[in-house]
Amino acid sequence: GSNGAGKTTILKTISGVIDPAKGSIVFDGREIQRHEPARVAGYGIAHAPEGREVFPQLSVGENLAMGAFLRRDRAEIERDLDLVHAYFPVLAERHGMPAGRLSGGEQQMLAISRALMAKPRLLMLDEPSLGLSPRLVKEIYAIIRRINVEQGVSILLVEQNARVALDLATYGYVIEVGRVVMEDTCARLRENTDIKEFYLGMSDEGRKSF
Repeated sequence: GSNGAGKTTILKTISGVIDPAKGSIVFDGREIQRHEPARVAGYGIAHAPEGREVFPQLSVGENLAMGAFLRRDRAEIERDLDLVHAYFPVLAERHGMPAGRLSGGEQQMLAISRALMAKPRLLMLDEPSLGLSPRLVKEIYAIIRRINVEQGVSILLVEQNARVALDLATYGYVIEVGRVVMEDTCARLRENTDIKEFYLGMSDEGRKSF
């Protein structure tokens, strides 16, 4: 969906940051709407927000430790720290650096890694490609795919870059002004005429002109 469609609002509502006006949110058979954010995190839902929102004065290592704040399994925390360093080696190199001094791409890697340190069952990513170069977008999305496949973590992705999102995801929803107006497998959405025209910048006339 476009700006203002309600994509970020959905993730914030699931996280408990915003209370829904109506409806319900069910996770693992439990209704969780209006639960406090810390409680939602305890259910295994982690949120990497739009715009990264790292703790700029804290070091990279301290940001990652904040992701594991609710956990008590120290050995597993160390294992997961090694895991995020394997996915994003630059974070190991920047371990003691204040997060505010990282580049935009490095901050996005840190935001995803901080969420992973919570050992989530559901990882929510809000616009991870925002403001990044095509090379970094490709690199980060390759890691997101690996996290889903290798760790078995379910991922709920919000992304304006429809081409990237449809290539990565299994199932997609198109949102306009807070309403789901279309949903299908991403393979079918890629072939939908309206999706091609409005979100992928393709049209029958355009294709015929080349």
